[in-house]
Amino acid sequence: MEDDLRTNALRETVESGDVALGVLDGFYSPTTVELCGELGLDFVWHDFEHAGPSPWDAEAIEALLRAADATGTELLVRLPKAEPALARKALDAGVRNVFFSRVETADELREAVRATRFRYDGDPGQRGLAAPRASRWGLADDYATVEDREIFVGVTVENPSALDALDEILAVPELGFVFIGPYDLSVAYGHPGEVDHPDVQEAVETIRERSLEAGVTVGGLGFGMDDVNEKAERGYQILNVGSSIAAVSEMVSSRLEAFEGDRP
Repeated sequence: MEDDLRTNALRETVESGDVALGVLDGFYSPTTVELCGELGLDFVWHDFEHAGPSPWDAEAIEALLRAADATGTELLVRLPKAEPALARKALDAGVRNVFFSRVETADELREAVRATRFRYDGDPGQRGLAAPRASRWGLADDYATVEDREIFVGVTVENPSALDALDEILAVPELGFVFIGPYDLSVAYGHPGEVDHPDVQEAVETIRERSLEAGVTVGGLGFGMDDVNEKAERGYQILNVGSSIAAVSEMVSSRLEAFEGDRP
């Protein structure tokens, strides 16, 4: 199998200096993934921390991945914790873009990232060699080398402990990106849902500035396209522009409000 068939388009977009745009799919639906790919989105984000199938459910993840493969988009998968075994499971299913939640220390992140690599920071990694879907069931050429080159690993910085350890976290070898989580930061700082609270905004800006200074890609949420465009100008390269659930909700609500007839 040719290596170019396993090129990670999201990583390639970011490394070329461009901005990748995607949506959060709250339906966890292969059909939604396929549609998003046809529309030209760079990625579809599946958040296995808060909803959806079990992150251990390889069959469910493989179905989503096949829809992504069919339309040339990438899955961006958030795992509920920095668990090495869980990271290996997701990558073996074929996920190439993964980021970890609830990280508090650099050591915790380093062990999770090591689990995504066959070779890590000059030493053996802890990926584990098998013949799963990621290797095309053992048919892929130079599997270990290509995987180590293409896998894109990130972390959500979303709590004061991670912020205190930010410099050490940013220095973890093979950390590809930081995804800033304003909602979880709002909870952590005692202002649930108040993403515009000064404490939350100060934390967000600190993470953005220090990540860019360290040469680590920054990702985050866009609150409307004006905000997306502003964040792209401020160095964000992975931006979520909305969600499938919000899109359906907005469409249905607008149609109901526009209806001029009688309803029960």
